[in-house]
Amino acid sequence: MTAWGDFNDAAPLVDESETDIPAIGHVEMDQLPGAGQSMPRVGGHVAPDIEQIAAFLDVVFGYCDGLIPVRGFVDQGQGLDTKPHNIWVPADRHAAASLSAYATWAAREGSAVYVIPGTVAEQGQARAEHVHQMQTVVVDLDAGDIAAKLAHLVHHLGAPTLLVESGGRTAEGTAKLHAWWRLTEPAEGEDLARVCALRGEIADKVGGDTHFRSAHQPIRVPGTVHQKHGVQRRVTIREHRPRVEVELPDFAAAVAAMPAMPGFTAPTAAPGVNRPGLDAVLTTPVREGSQDAWTRFQGASAAIGHFVRMVHEGRMTGDEGWEAICQYNAACLRPEWPLDRLKVEADAIWALHVDRNGPPLLRAAAALPGAIAAHTLGALLDDTSPMPDDLIGPRLLTPGGMLVLGGAPKVGKSDFLISLLVHAAAGAPFLRFTAPRPLRVFYLQAEIQYHYLRERLQQLRLDPAIVARARNTLVVTPKLRMLLDDQGVPLVAAAIRAAFPDAPPDIICIDPIRNLFDGGPAGEGENDNAAMMFFLQSRVEALRDMVAPEAGIILAHHTKKLSKQQVKDDPFLSLSGASALRGYYTSGAILFRPDEEQTERELHVELRNGPGLEPMLIDKRGGAWVELDRKGERIVRKDIGRKLDAERTRRHDVILRLIAEEAEEGRLCTTNAFASKFENKRGLGGKDNIRERIGVLAMKGYIKYRREARDLGQPYTKSKNGYLVVQDMLLGTGEETIDPETGEIIPATVRVLPSHFQCPRSEALLEVENPEVWVLHDPEEPA
Repeated sequence: MTAWGDFNDAAPLVDESETDIPAIGHVEMDQLPGAGQSMPRVGGHVAPDIEQIAAFLDVVFGYCDGLIPVRGFVDQGQGLDTKPHNIWVPADRHAAASLSAYATWAAREGSAVYVIPGTVAEQGQARAEHVHQMQTVVVDLDAGDIAAKLAHLVHHLGAPTLLVESGGRTAEGTAKLHAWWRLTEPAEGEDLARVCALRGEIADKVGGDTHFRSAHQPIRVPGTVHQKHGVQRRVTIREHRPRVEVELPDFAAAVAAMPAMPGFTAPTAAPGVNRPGLDAVLTTPVREGSQDAWTRFQGASAAIGHFVRMVHEGRMTGDEGWEAICQYNAACLRPEWPLDRLKVEADAIWALHVDRNGPPLLRAAAALPGAIAAHTLGALLDDTSPMPDDLIGPRLLTPGGMLVLGGAPKVGKSDFLISLLVHAAAGAPFLRFTAPRPLRVFYLQAEIQYHYLRERLQQLRLDPAIVARARNTLVVTPKLRMLLDDQGVPLVAAAIRAAFPDAPPDIICIDPIRNLFDGGPAGEGENDNAAMMFFLQSRVEALRDMVAPEAGIILAHHTKKLSKQQVKDDPFLSLSGASALRGYYTSGAILFRPDEEQTERELHVELRNGPGLEPMLIDKRGGAWVELDRKGERIVRKDIGRKLDAERTRRHDVILRLIAEEAEEGRLCTTNAFASKFENKRGLGGKDNIRERIGVLAMKGYIKYRREARDLGQPYTKSKNGYLVVQDMLLGTGEETIDPETGEIIPATVRVLPSHFQCPRSEALLEVENPEVWVLHDPEEPA
């Protein structure tokens, strides 16, 4: 291949075209050292430096939001043949730990670590148009008189925020440098394009790397290891000026005013290097002898690469792809290539593409029109055979059907889904839903890491018999960092076959769509209808067809930010992304909180294959999901009712706290004395209100009584109930003591135990059987 490349090549080219970082070999961060773990020396040599990595991330991403695209691939000259590996690290306070863990793994594997110096919105995004924030201007000085170039830049633009030795050396043995200037705020939109233009202009004027005109151009990370030709050097920060920041307009003016270095002429691009558009390649005739803008070899390679990718992704059959290649050969190559040479080139490009992108998703030839099943009205009316059993009834998930469960982040969607799947795997009822038998369930989830996944499963409060039946029929993946694309689909299919070697699964669950979404070659997101249909048909349905055509599909999905009233009016309009999703699934369920201050959730279900279900009010109580009785809900004045409830709770807390505080000051109070002292204070209201609240607290067991307290230094009381006592109450004696652990002088206190309590049934004052045991009678509190 020439530098021009072919259209199925996902590696960065030496031009300014907007190519993807290859989605190959996504690294599982769960398998790398975590924050706080030691960073071992790699092979006894150079190890990554987390402090330098953290300093670099602060300069380049400290003001940015989103994900940092990170790429690792083997440095040249080591005799290693490893595919690139990509991760996307959130630009937050954990970024340094995550990237350091990845750098340790990469150094051990002989890989360099690069980042795109800008953030993207979603995993899998790495093209120039995906970069939405960038807060630095960088120039790569990789040839010539490095010191003179740096001096020229400092003289005209000022000292950079960060100066990095990239680990490489020029032909003269001088260290190659990266110079970074941090902006005062992230650049977006037109400012982002301005930053990229500045990077190119600076490179033109001092002889730097001009590829940084492109927003997606990756660059080495300081603190990681440079290993070209087997020589290990750490990419090192030479100078760091954390207070140096520049305003974009001022810096742009300085770049414009900066002259080119004396005696330096900016290089011009060689003719024919820039790659033309695909439409031009497929429609423009090209003659032998390099008479045109590109050669026959370049045109044929690009066209073959395009059709090879179409076949690899399952969008064409092998025969259709070969026919398209032959048609291009006949239409555009003058003279055309012999078929045997065309076949050799096609086979070579196919082998290269499979090697880089993994197993293909091959499609069988389309069914002939005669193979389409059609039935008369009479035949359908006369067919009285039994209906197939629901996988999850009633009609929530049918054989070959698709259920989409939507919910806002943190609403409990994954927790609810796990409970549903455990019960389905055990063949046990869950809420109103039932499974006819224990089902084989494969749960492909991309949110919860292994240790937190096992913790969540262990916290489920389930019948031991249900857990026993589901132990081997529910298979769950830990958090995956991959896409369900032409590489991911065969990998997942292989994992499902390995999990259920004897029989295909009954349910395949994907949680969530967003983390595994692949919108096809156009790279569109989940908001595009065509991309959503491509994902559902060519990824999700293709996966099911490969392993279990009759299996039910469950997809977990996020919802949009709508008002509570909009969600109540039509819950399913809140599903995030393209509207094509709602038209495609056979059943949908939306889980949402009608009141963010309450724990209860509403579950709305719509069915294509059956009547809709009444909305359910559910909550997680004692580690298990339960359905609540809606008859106990307020119908009118819900907001004011909740406020009154909250006010009563506040008063209860204040009263209990004041009783304890009074005791610490050495004073025990009767009901009347307490009500008189705190009348119209602390928002407690009048004496009658306070006495009423104390009575309620006594009935619930939060307040008990001490009839005789003269042994505690308190006066005799004529109150029929005695002094008020709350749990763990301490009475100040007015003396001081020494803390045996700290040696500190503290007030001396004694415990106050109750002697009587108020019976919640008869209201009679009864003696406490065991003062050491505090018993509550509040039905809303756990025993």
